Amino acid sequence: MSETELVLRSTRVVTPQGTRAASVAVADGTITAVLPHDAEAPAGAQVRDFGDDVLLPGLVDTHVHVNDPGRTEWEGFWTATRAAAAGGITTLLDMPLNSLPPTTTAAHLEVKREVARAKAHVDVGFWGGAVPGNVKDLRPLHDAGVFGFKCFLSPSGVDEFPQLDQEQLAAALGEIAGFDGLLIVHAEDPGHLGAAPEPHGPKYADFLASRPRACENDAIAGLIALARRLDARVHVLHLSSSDALPLIAAARREGVRITVESCPHFLTLTAEEIPDGATEFKCCPPIREAANQDALWEGLADGTIDCIVSDHSPSTADLKTADFGAAWGGISSLQLGLPAIWTEARERGHTLDDVVRWMATAPAALAGLGHKGAIEPGRDADFTVLAPEETFTVDPQNLQHRNKITAYAGKTLHGVVRSTWLRGRQINDGATLAEPTGELLERPHRP
Repeated sequence: MSETELVLRSTRVVTPQGTRAASVAVADGTITAVLPHDAEAPAGAQVRDFGDDVLLPGLVDTHVHVNDPGRTEWEGFWTATRAAAAGGITTLLDMPLNSLPPTTTAAHLEVKREVARAKAHVDVGFWGGAVPGNVKDLRPLHDAGVFGFKCFLSPSGVDEFPQLDQEQLAAALGEIAGFDGLLIVHAEDPGHLGAAPEPHGPKYADFLASRPRACENDAIAGLIALARRLDARVHVLHLSSSDALPLIAAARREGVRITVESCPHFLTLTAEEIPDGATEFKCCPPIREAANQDALWEGLADGTIDCIVSDHSPSTADLKTADFGAAWGGISSLQLGLPAIWTEARERGHTLDDVVRWMATAPAALAGLGHKGAIEPGRDADFTVLAPEETFTVDPQNLQHRNKITAYAGKTLHGVVRSTWLRGRQINDGATLAEPTGELLERPHRP
């Protein structure tokens, strides 16, 4: 066994068994032991004592649009992974669209890996894409190490990544089920979207009316039926409509293999607070009313919603026009997800143990990353040090993502990230970020 090189100590360490005072021993980038707080450090080991600041596992964000290459003016691996490190995220999975080329073939995946390799401040993995006509490419992408496949049931917003119709969805999911892969789905029904009022102008209420809850509910119902028939693994992306929660819970009780995520913006922002013309709040599906948000939190509490991920989907400022119909739909929150969720969670009686389960352990499990997402022996020595009682006010100019736009501007949040550690190396000290040391991840092979 390698000798202990590093010991991280805190009166509050969040472990799978609960939060307790502990010392965490690290060797060769891996956690080797979780010891009593006053355990004597081995000779020669570096010791960092964080006092009462909380030691969390590094967060895992499985839903990030990096847009690199091709739309690097929107975002890139250098800036996105710096934002992740600054926000306590040590692993992210990149979505297959908004880059050029999209990650819809094994060759395109290799292009993206080459671009990311020297720029990653945190560990980075990749989703593949399921689009019309690429069923033949799904198995090669799986063999090349993507973590699963994303599809849209309604227009994606970019021409090079079209949505699947029901016949194409069944063909793709049948292929993916054949090798027990995972399909992750943007579930909005195009029929409902077509029948809803066309969004235009600065009023948020008009935009909200253009994407009613039925869009999500019916799309999810159809996905459940198909997953049941094919015995396939499916995951619902960025759940916004709380009406769908009973459908999902019932499907699970029947044995359907379905998981679901939501996002900080749905859990901390409400339709009632969005000013006219404030398209930094625009996303699809949309931020809904406060009562809907309360029900989403209930879904988190009872386990129907598995995890919270960012859906960081930035753009250049010129695409955030004041017209909700024309503006790009995406919220930039990669660096702010942890404090945003903690601020709301603590008000609702939840603990940091809950936040870690939602933002580290469950996303790691979704991706099959058994070496990430928890502080226990055998896992990667990825950590976030958080001062949970401290507050700060969001200044967009202090954010690391490329275009300084965020729906959280001016908000006061609880939880200051003191430092971030990747495999036992400090990559963020709260003021500066280290040079890139992130690794490119592949899907672990399942036995």
